[in-house]
Amino acid sequence: MTRVRVLIRPKEGILDPQGQAVERALPALGFDGVSHVHVGRLVELDVPDESRVAEMCEKLLANPLVEDYEIQA
Repeated sequence: MTRVRVLIRPKEGILDPQGQAVERALPALGFDGVSHVHVGRLVELDVPDESRVAEMCEKLLANPLVEDYEIQA
């Protein structure tokens, strides 16, 4: 088995309401000057064949229309 991490983020130019909410909240907590916040997710998998992880992303883990993904083995 191989441990694989998949980072999934909204594509450039896609509305990211979670990122916008975090960006608006940070100054209220004393963190000024933060911009371009994007919220994504991390999926960790133990797989027998890492060559099929991209297929998993395309079919289930990510929405290829609005999200980009990066596979880290």
